[in-house]
Amino acid sequence: MGQIKVTTCDIEGLKVIEPQVYGDERGYFMETYNYKDYKEAGIDMEFVQDNQSMSKKGVLRGLHFQINFPQDKLVRVIKGEVFDVAVDLREGSKTFGQWYGVILSAENKKQFFIPKNFAHGFVVLSDTAEFAYKCTDFYRPNDEGGLSWDDETIGIEWPIPEDMELIISDKDQKWDSFKEYRKKRNQTK
Repeated sequence: MGQIKVTTCDIEGLKVIEPQVYGDERGYFMETYNYKDYKEAGIDMEFVQDNQSMSKKGVLRGLHFQINFPQDKLVRVIKGEVFDVAVDLREGSKTFGQWYGVILSAENKKQFFIPKNFAHGFVVLSDTAEFAYKCTDFYRPNDEGGLSWDDETIGIEWPIPEDMELIISDKDQKWDSFKEYRKKRNQTK
């Protein structure tokens, strides 16, 4: 498969991608995205927007999703280290409500493919982290939904050291529990 190694995860659709890295005494080179390689790996889509953020240690972002205009995402870390998480919100999925997490770092150069209809979030483990991601649809602020990052039903095992002070936005502290999300979802059917 060209320049990438793709590992499927326990939750169908999620994939961890490791690019081929060519290095010598000068530094390194790698392809961060090649349509042909990704298509061969089953990731055949058009990315329309690239985003980048910087966060400091302890920042926890998420768990976010788009309600009516869901996005596939291809995420990676270009500086520092994060623990990245996806939660399955696909109706009828046998893994509905389950999560998968992976360490993404500038050092390991791994990427994480998250299909539509997953909630997504991460916590920064290094002093700072720069996070970059591609999306298959444009961001619409009025279409954003979320789940509580510490929901007991989902039970994400965040690798947060005891001495780490979390920094969570007001918005991210107010998201619904998974039970509330399911209740509202069933009311709109």
